[in-house]
Amino acid sequence: MTTMESLIGLVNRIQRACTVLGDYGGGDNTFSSLWEALPSVAVVGGQSSGKSSVLESIVGRDFLPRGSGIVTRRPLVLQLHKTDEGSQEYAEFLHLPKRRFTDFGAVRNEIQEETDRITGKTKQISPVPIHLSIYSPNVVNLTLIDLPGLTKVAVEGQPETIVEDIETMVRTYVEKPNCIILAISPANQDIATSDAIKLAREVDPSGDRTFGVLTKLDLMDKGTNALDVLEGRSYRLQHPWVGIVNRSQADINKNVDMIVARRKEREYFATSPDYGHLASKMGSEYLAKLLSQHLEFVIRSRIPSIISLINKSIDELESEMDHLGRPIALDAGAQLYTVLEVCRAFERIFKEHLDGGRPGGDRIYGVFDNQLPAALKKLPFDRHLSLQNVRRVVSEADGYQPHLIAPEQGYRRLIEGALNYFRGPAEASVDAVHFVLKELVRKSIGETQELKRFPTLQADIAAASNEALERFRDESKKTVVRLVDMESSYLTVDFFRKLPQEVENKGGNPQAPVTDRYGEGHFRRIGSNVSSYVGMVSDTLKNTIPKAVVFCQVKEAKQSLLARFYTQLGKKEVAYRKLYLTINGKQLSQMLDEDPALMERRQQCAKRLELYKAARDEIDSVSWTR
Repeated sequence: MTTMESLIGLVNRIQRACTVLGDYGGGDNTFSSLWEALPSVAVVGGQSSGKSSVLESIVGRDFLPRGSGIVTRRPLVLQLHKTDEGSQEYAEFLHLPKRRFTDFGAVRNEIQEETDRITGKTKQISPVPIHLSIYSPNVVNLTLIDLPGLTKVAVEGQPETIVEDIETMVRTYVEKPNCIILAISPANQDIATSDAIKLAREVDPSGDRTFGVLTKLDLMDKGTNALDVLEGRSYRLQHPWVGIVNRSQADINKNVDMIVARRKEREYFATSPDYGHLASKMGSEYLAKLLSQHLEFVIRSRIPSIISLINKSIDELESEMDHLGRPIALDAGAQLYTVLEVCRAFERIFKEHLDGGRPGGDRIYGVFDNQLPAALKKLPFDRHLSLQNVRRVVSEADGYQPHLIAPEQGYRRLIEGALNYFRGPAEASVDAVHFVLKELVRKSIGETQELKRFPTLQADIAAASNEALERFRDESKKTVVRLVDMESSYLTVDFFRKLPQEVENKGGNPQAPVTDRYGEGHFRRIGSNVSSYVGMVSDTLKNTIPKAVVFCQVKEAKQSLLARFYTQLGKKEVAYRKLYLTINGKQLSQMLDEDPALMERRQQCAKRLELYKAARDEIDSVSWTR
């Protein structure tokens, strides 16, 4: 195989692989960057201009649907692969990857059926391409794209926008800078009215990418010829015009072999009084070689950019493979190591949230700095220490015997009743921090890239973390409630000793009236004293509750969030001879059961990586040889 054939064959293989691996987004007529970097040939022409006959002549096989009106209703991406002499010809469709077609009549039927599958048995069109590869010793390596024929009016059964729709579809291909335009025009029509030439001139005004093909030379009126066009006088292109003689309808009806048709075409030009001097540069065989030679030139000029793009793609895929993670080993020890490494990665991110490396931990401080003080301020002490309630509590405290000097039992009951209100804000602080920690666990799981590939392990870690947080919350609630109970169980006596004592007589005058221990002023003073004491306790709890919560919940979460999970891993039966670990009846391999979509993505990345590396090596081996 020549260097030219090697290069073009390589491009064909890359394009084919890109298509199979999904790099070619044919569904919406968009190309991947690599596909766009590789040249291909788009066949453009009006309806009944002879496009199908040109393609069949190049392939050497009768395989395209025929008929009147719009026959090509979906783009056909045709990749020709030259095989060794004597090898069997066959075709493969991308949508039927495991089936080889050796009967090209069946290929025609499949194209028709696959077209109808998308468009229905109507005259509608679709931009979704059909991908067909033909392997034959009688072809040159080429990628050809057969597009619906340009039309000027909509016929019955077609939408009014069909003219614009077809032109838009064709333009999406021919506007690409690496697309070679094969503009098909019939010789028995004025070249000035050629739809293909008109469109090619708009998208390629310099003509560098356009090859003009003149069909139906044998159908011109007697006494006329197409020499003005073929010799570039009527419309000049950068590349020479090529004349084609298609099979006649009689030949088609008789199923004349394409190889025979090629021979008859050569004889026509060789014996033609008008075109005999151009015979060596006419015909479908010459056209295929001309396109192949031009492709070699284009490919050589694009090699630096193609290699650069391939190297960039390799770097991106290597990075993505690292991001997705490498396949998991079957060895139980390796699996256990993977589980532990993933858990540590999760714990590291969780700690970063708490310590400020990532956002979220500040919400815990917000509980202590905002929510707890606000909740303490809203406690109903005004109602509890109202004059009416103080009188009632003090009066009831001593039972049937009224207090003699100071209502100590009344004081105690008022204080204990007030301190009980602190339970609510204390427990609410615990719940608020618990909620923040649960949210941080959820965020940390989502941000742990290593975990994304293992949905089962994600669920296990989430369950273990939340179970641990529940335990920490319960312990924290017990602790903060104890703090409140401790304040109730033993009052600070120094506070009351420092209170000013009531006197019997105003100013020490024995003639003054005795102070009424059951008067309004007396009960107000008791309420004020209790309020001051409760305020002192509130200030204390405002500091001690956060300490208890941090110690029992936040610190524990940082240090031992997955401690029990690790303990469970370590306690399970290790059966290395069977190469698995049993964890509550569950194998480690099940814990590391990856998301099928992620496994598929890794497999696709691996295939692309293999493709790009092979392409780079192959380009290096053939691109600079002559």
